[in-house]
Amino acid sequence: MTPPSSSPGSAGLAGVSSTGPSGILIVSGTGTSVGKTVVTAAIAGLASAAGKSVAVVKPAQTGVDPASPQDSDVPDADVITRLSGVTDTHELARFPDPLSPEAAARRSGRPPLDIEAAADYIAKLAAERDLVLVEGAGGLLVRYDPDGRTLADLAIALASGGPGTGRDPAVAVLIVAAAGLGTLNHTALTTEALRARRLPCAGVVIGSWPRDPGLADRENLADLPVAAGTALAGVLPAGAGGLSPAEFLATARRSLTPALGGTRT
Repeated sequence: MTPPSSSPGSAGLAGVSSTGPSGILIVSGTGTSVGKTVVTAAIAGLASAAGKSVAVVKPAQTGVDPASPQDSDVPDADVITRLSGVTDTHELARFPDPLSPEAAARRSGRPPLDIEAAADYIAKLAAERDLVLVEGAGGLLVRYDPDGRTLADLAIALASGGPGTGRDPAVAVLIVAAAGLGTLNHTALTTEALRARRLPCAGVVIGSWPRDPGLADRENLADLPVAAGTALAGVLPAGAGGLSPAEFLATARRSLTPALGGTRT
């Protein structure tokens, strides 16, 4: 089933405009397996098709083991390149176990992601690109190191300062959420965490709209923006990641609002 077109307007969202996003857009989920990679690929593909220079960064890739590859061991950056055609991708750390970045680093005996170094790396990319997309691992507050630093801390570092200081409006966080039961609470908690840290939110995207949506899915189209306190910026259909690049780009265009480079109203 094609996702219905009935979302609130996206005017005024942080880090986005009628010509699509620019600067640094951090893509976080409300949890795992909600469609972050496909949403990241959709935004990257639309921005690239519009003539923008785009880079994609995966600060910490988990669950991919080059020593004993499985059919499912495809790095997110490779998926994004296949779907969007964007080849300017950057993976800063990789750990074989499908765990949080902190736990995966600990089990592998490798050092965890260095948040400060990652922020510096991403900032340098952003100085030379129109758009840098940063895809997180799991949810916003998943731990990246033993000190408990998270994707939110990376966002704060990129936004130039700690809590209570001025921030660069070109840094914003996009939330990818599920469609069904439980998503209202998860999304509200995530956007509340952003507000507590004074991090701009670029809206919410449903990452996988079911082919046969139930009552909760349909009602959540109206309820998600209310729970989140921000606009519904897109709804991508389930299975979009299995499309050809041309079909994927067309799907991305009609599934995302103009704020993210699409045409959805």
